[in-house]
Amino acid sequence: MNNIQKKEKNLNLLINKLASVTSSYSQSKFDTDKISEERDQLFLEKKEIEKKNYELQREHKYLREKLSALQKDINEKLENEENLSKEIDELSQETENLVEEIEKWQM
Repeated sequence: MNNIQKKEKNLNLLINKLASVTSSYSQSKFDTDKISEERDQLFLEKKEIEKKNYELQREHKYLREKLSALQKDINEKLENEENLSKEIDELSQETENLVEEIEKWQM
């Protein structure tokens, strides 16, 4: 945005210089008015671009937060899956141990 501000400042300086030069000559005011209209149009475009930029930044922040929440959710689900897998392995081991004990008692 700094570059845009410099350009806007330079454009305003140029318009002011042009206005002072044209007032000393017998040129029509039409050129000055046309330049002022163009400046005003550029100013409106600048405001519109700034508004869109703000909206995009706001949407980016929202999406980043949503992505972070989804990543956290995925991590929790993976952790739960790992815990479940460990519990299944432990139960499987216990089952094997019980089967071995039962086989010992049956002999």
